[in-house]
Amino acid sequence: MYNKYKKQRIKSALIICFILALAIFATHHIYYSFQDERNIDYSSESLDITFHEETGDKVTLTRVTPVTDSVGLASQAYTFTIKNNMTIPVNYTIKLVDDLETIFEDNCSEYQMPKEIIRISIREDNKENKISNLTELPDGVINQTKIDPLGQKEYTIRVWTTQDTTIQAGSTRHYHGKIQIVEDDSQVAILDIKERK
Repeated sequence: MYNKYKKQRIKSALIICFILALAIFATHHIYYSFQDERNIDYSSESLDITFHEETGDKVTLTRVTPVTDSVGLASQAYTFTIKNNMTIPVNYTIKLVDDLETIFEDNCSEYQMPKEIIRISIREDNKENKISNLTELPDGVINQTKIDPLGQKEYTIRVWTTQDTTIQAGSTRHYHGKIQIVEDDSQVAILDIKERK
């Protein structure tokens, strides 16, 4: 009787383990399937850049919402991966510039937020966040660095409005920006059309 009970417990444990393994596999497969659908690929001469949100390289603040930096660091993340295809190091610059195309399409140049109230953070891999006001960044340069041969780096950018602003919360002022990756100060990464077919 004891042996029969023990065999039944082992059988039940194996079934539970199988169901858990199947659930983990299915969840993992579904998550990465959706993530791949969201990914938008850009490239330069030597670099492949993958933006992990449907918005791609576009950054938007829809209204003035003054918050502290700690709250801003929990705001919407714009994440991307840079991969070096070369067997030599490659220098590159990450910029946040005005999205002139969207501003023109929306005819909203007079409604753009003043840059002095826009805060931006960038995080490379698992390093600490670097926080600045947008006006403190000459030509919108967030980071200048290099990537090792065949290396890969992950970035997270967040943008929010500073707590120290006289513009009323909920104002219709907004911001349209674009993340640019510039290789060797000349080659701007562009949308890789063949990857989007």
